[in-house]
Amino acid sequence: MSIQNVEQLNEMHIDVLKEIGNIGSGNAASALAELLNCPTKINVPAVRILDFGDAVTYLGGPEKIAIGVLVNLSGDIKGMMLYVFQEAFASKMTSCLFGSKIENMMDLNEMEVSLISEVGNIMCASYINAISSLAGMRIDVSVPMLTADMVGAILSVPAVEFARTGNKVLFIDDSFIIDDSEIKSNMILIPEMTSLNTLFGALGVGE
Repeated sequence: MSIQNVEQLNEMHIDVLKEIGNIGSGNAASALAELLNCPTKINVPAVRILDFGDAVTYLGGPEKIAIGVLVNLSGDIKGMMLYVFQEAFASKMTSCLFGSKIENMMDLNEMEVSLISEVGNIMCASYINAISSLAGMRIDVSVPMLTADMVGAILSVPAVEFARTGNKVLFIDDSFIIDDSEIKSNMILIPEMTSLNTLFGALGVGE
């Protein structure tokens, strides 16, 4: 029987997703170090299954200001990926590259938007490449869409997809050490269930 929603994932499925998270985070750390020219390390990411309300709470509550970078997935895997930057992470990016911190998360200048969009694209691509290399799949990624808003508003964008997967999402909690400072960011993966079944089938993971 195929998986109908992420609540049905067993321990083996979660282990596979953790391995993808580990590889993706490692790829992201290497790419960030090159882009920012700052020493960058990654702690072992935590992969969680959260419902919509818990994801909002985990990100600081519905009124917390953050930046979301959303990409749509097509090809062998269909769905969405949403990368959420907290202020500390976004400011560290601009500090490393431009020598200045973000003054207002809701009023980013052109250089800040360009940098954060590029970092979001790098982060999403790092996880996509991890899936592609492990499963031998072709996955296409849309142009990233950046939104600076309250967490509740950012997560409302893919709300329809949340409902289709049983109101649960795959939540990857990343912790980077950049230039000796520990900062966190979060990846939310919202795959179509058919794609998730295809992925586990390609990796030889049974039910």
